[in-house]
Amino acid sequence: MKAIKITVVALVLLVTGLKAQILDRPTNGLLKKEHVPNRAPVPYAQLREADLMYEKWVWRTIDVREKINHNFYYPLEPLNNRVNLLKIVLDAVQEGSITAYSSIDDEFTIPMTKEEVAGIGRRVDTLQIPDLYDPAILRDTIIPQELEPKDVLEWQLKEIWFFDKQRSVMDVRIVGMCPVRYVYDKASGEFKGKQQMFWIYFPEARKTFAKNEVFNRFNDSERRTWDDIFWKRIFGSYIFKETNPFDRRIADYKIGMDALIEADRIKGDLMNIEHDLWDF
Repeated sequence: MKAIKITVVALVLLVTGLKAQILDRPTNGLLKKEHVPNRAPVPYAQLREADLMYEKWVWRTIDVREKINHNFYYPLEPLNNRVNLLKIVLDAVQEGSITAYSSIDDEFTIPMTKEEVAGIGRRVDTLQIPDLYDPAILRDTIIPQELEPKDVLEWQLKEIWFFDKQRSVMDVRIVGMCPVRYVYDKASGEFKGKQQMFWIYFPEARKTFAKNEVFNRFNDSERRTWDDIFWKRIFGSYIFKETNPFDRRIADYKIGMDALIEADRIKGDLMNIEHDLWDF
C-alpha cells in the first residue's frame, strides 16, 4: 500500500513538472508587462468655441535622421516588444483601427482601401538566375519587392496652435500625420524625390499609439508610449508651411538658409503671441 502511494505521488510530481515546462514560457525581462498594452490615451482638456481666442494651422516635418528622432526610424525589425512606427501604423490600417486617407490633400477627404495602402512602394524586379539543371542558361525570375521601412525618412504633422482663455494657455493639437517615402531609382540608386504615402487622422490613431512602447535611452524600465512622445513633444522638427492666402509652402518663396530662418520666425511668432497676451 505504501509503495502504491509513493508511486502516485511521484506520478503527480512528474505530471506537474511537465506542465510547468510546457506552460511557463521564458519571459524577456523580470516581469510580463501589462501596463502599456492596457493603456488609454490621455484625454484632451475640454475646449469651448467661446474660449478660443486665437488659432493658427501649422505643418511641420520630423526628419528621422536627427538623433532625437531615431525612435521614429528604429528598430527596422521588431525588437524587445518594440516595433517601427511605420509598421505600427500599417498594421493598424490593415486591422481597421486606423483609416488611411489619400495624400492628394491633407483634409482627410478620400479614404484609401487596405489594398491601396499595401500597394504603396510595392514593385516587381526581374533578375536573371541560372537554370537549376543547366547553369549556362539564364532565366528571368520575377522577385516582388515590398515597401521597406528604411525608405521612410520623414513624417509630416498637421497641427493647430490655439489660445484657450479658460485655461489661459497656448496649446497645440496634432490633427494629422503623413509618412514620407524617399524614392530612389532601382537601377542607379539615384534619388528621384519624395512621396507622401497617406494621411491618418491623429485623434483616431491615439488609441493605437498609447498601446505601443518607445525606447527610453535613460531607463529601460520606464518605457514611454507613442502617445507620450507626441503629447510631451519629444521630437525635433521644422515648420514647412503655415496658413496663408496663397496656400504655399515656405519652399515656394524661400530657399536654403532663408527657408530655415522663415521657419524659425513662424515658430517665434507663436511663442510671442502667448507672451504678448500677458503683457502688463
